[in-house]
Amino acid sequence: MMIINNVGYNHRHDTDFFIERPNGSGDCLLLILKTETIFTIDGQDIFVPKNSFFIYPQGVAQYYRCVPKHEFANDWVHFRFSEGEEAEFLKRKIPYAKGVPTDSVEFLSWCIKAIADEYTSGSPYAQENMEHYMWLIFNRVSDTLYLPDKQIKDAEHEILLTIRHKIYAEPYIPRSVTWAAHEVRMSPASFQYYYKKIFGVTFVQDFINAKTEYAKMLLTSTNLTAHDIAGKCGYRNYEHFTRQFKERCGITPLEYRKQKN
Repeated sequence: MMIINNVGYNHRHDTDFFIERPNGSGDCLLLILKTETIFTIDGQDIFVPKNSFFIYPQGVAQYYRCVPKHEFANDWVHFRFSEGEEAEFLKRKIPYAKGVPTDSVEFLSWCIKAIADEYTSGSPYAQENMEHYMWLIFNRVSDTLYLPDKQIKDAEHEILLTIRHKIYAEPYIPRSVTWAAHEVRMSPASFQYYYKKIFGVTFVQDFINAKTEYAKMLLTSTNLTAHDIAGKCGYRNYEHFTRQFKERCGITPLEYRKQKN
């Protein structure tokens, strides 16, 4: 499994920022550049524009700095491939030590934020989750390089799809528009506009749909009471649960269980 050694999200530095590592950092270094950057590669200064992806392989010298009189901002991940993983990475034909400008920098940066959150979470699944986000980054960068523009989904779609996966995977956890907008670094108004535009349903309606689908699963696969199921779906009020369930299914939870058994 890929090992994440360290991660930094939205780091900002003064105009005298520079990195000089003649022997590299001892691992691979992934950078999401939010400002223009100068890299020194094989003795040559290479200008890389902002909103670019850059990756150093393990064992390669690392020299980069901010443009004179400009601040420096980036996200970064120090990591190591496990056996066989680098071969999978190379199949994506992402070049080492070369800037890759991308229109998906918001999505890539969001993935780094997710990795940073997992890194400090203490979750037993943190390592697995971080690896998942790393491959999302690699896949998106490969798409940027090799897929026609019309085949690359909008960054908003990818980001909001991740939110949608969360509410359907864990519908019992309280969620709000404010929480979701903060997760994707949008204003609540922009978040609600794009969510409805992409999925054809409001976030609140979709969250209720997720709860209803979870309730249907529990009603048909467990012997829990309808009251207990309401609680497991995140409802504090049983009547509220029943009303929303009936609005979507046309029958009450108990009638649904009876019909399916």
